Amino acid sequence: MAKKRSDSKQGIQYEKTQAKKHGAKHIGGPGKPDYQRGKVRGEVKNWSSPVHSDVVKEAKQKGIKEIVSKSGFTKPAEEMAKKYGIKLITKKK
Repeated sequence: MAKKRSDSKQGIQYEKTQAKKHGAKHIGGPGKPDYQRGKVRGEVKNWSSPVHSDVVKEAKQKGIKEIVSKSGFTKPAEEMAKKYGIKLITKKK
């Protein structure tokens, strides 16, 4: 039987996959963006629930310009991202 990867390792692998998909270099680590492409910094969320507005607020403070979410975004998060000029990217269903 195959050993299940930890949630942390699955999250990091998802970050790396998304960084590559967006033509960026994976960075990761606490307090750092998950990826960077030129001057564009991105954050990746491998969550089962939609990303909420607090994440968008934190991203703004860290200078993040893109947020990738596997499960989408809440309406308040979408509104806040529009206000701050942060691009939201979600997986197509």
